[in-house]
Amino acid sequence: MGLEGITPLRLIIILAIVLVLFGGKRLRSLGGDLGGAIKGFRSAMKEGEKDEATREAERLADSHSEPGRPVDSTAQRERHDG
Repeated sequence: MGLEGITPLRLIIILAIVLVLFGGKRLRSLGGDLGGAIKGFRSAMKEGEKDEATREAERLADSHSEPGRPVDSTAQRERHDG
């Protein structure tokens, strides 16, 4: 059936039933908890991306500073071109 079967009237009825079952105070609490969880997830994702970028930068710095390690082809081309 999919989402095309959910009309605005049906959505209002579902929300009213949820409000009656859980109450306004409980829904406010659940909404705040859900918002906090989403905020924590987003900050963890950003922190993970920063850590990954830092590790990549350190790996590249190490590969350029150690003479025995192979250097990637783009870095070699930049040295010859520029």
